Amino acid sequence: MTLQKVGPNTYYVQGLAALGTPANQNFISNAAFVVAPQGVVVIDALGSPALAQRLLNKIAEVTPKPVTHVLVTHYHADHIYGLQAFKAQGAQIIAHSAAREYLHSETAQQRLEASRTELAPWVNAQTRLVPADRWLDGSTTLELAGARFVIEQVGPSHTPEDLAIYVPGERVLFAGDLIFSGRLPFVGKANSDQWISALSRLLAFDALAVVPGHGAASTDPRKDIGVIRDYLGYLRSTMGKASEEMVPFEEAYASTNWSAWENMPMFQFANRMNAYNTYLLMEQEGLRGK
Repeated sequence: MTLQKVGPNTYYVQGLAALGTPANQNFISNAAFVVAPQGVVVIDALGSPALAQRLLNKIAEVTPKPVTHVLVTHYHADHIYGLQAFKAQGAQIIAHSAAREYLHSETAQQRLEASRTELAPWVNAQTRLVPADRWLDGSTTLELAGARFVIEQVGPSHTPEDLAIYVPGERVLFAGDLIFSGRLPFVGKANSDQWISALSRLLAFDALAVVPGHGAASTDPRKDIGVIRDYLGYLRSTMGKASEEMVPFEEAYASTNWSAWENMPMFQFANRMNAYNTYLLMEQEGLRGK
């Protein structure tokens, strides 16, 4: 875990382009922090309490100021399992209210139970799902620890609760999992049409650096956003055509040219799932259109 500086008072740590395992403590996503006049504001909490504590130790190397707030871009496990470590330090957690449905779902509980086995001992019986102290219902601007944070609701995209966070004083944008830099994204059951639109909205911010949810920070957001937008668009066009023509998924997947993406990290793990979920999504969109 190495701190990387992307603004006068802004740092992030970069997770691995890999699956979460006990060997990496589930360190597969990014987290960041801004040293504000009255405290430290953290963006995302990493994938285990142990990782969050390591980040707290890194923050202490930069400043003695306490962590006052944690902004959560979305409630996926690799971004939230560390929340309890920040909560224990007295930080206020802020997220979008759409996350409450997932937080209280059987899916979230099942995922945590599986993680307690698959990621032991880093995720264990003491690891718990932590709700926000403050739920947001839309875009807003917050004054936190003496600094201004522009919170942009960009979901439902990757998740229903996606938030992007812009810090004008630092000219840094935190894009959450709308951007996966240098690796294939995890699409899951995303609303890819809205995701593509949200990516365009990110370009409106006057950011010198964009910190994604995964991968290296971007100083050329138009290029890096374009890669994700092109991939999502390709999934929609190829799987949408197959769905419309009633071509079975396996046949459609085998006949699709994936050469533009197959050398990207995580292709072998994520691409088939991404394509299948997009196939189902395009089926649903087609039915709604009839």
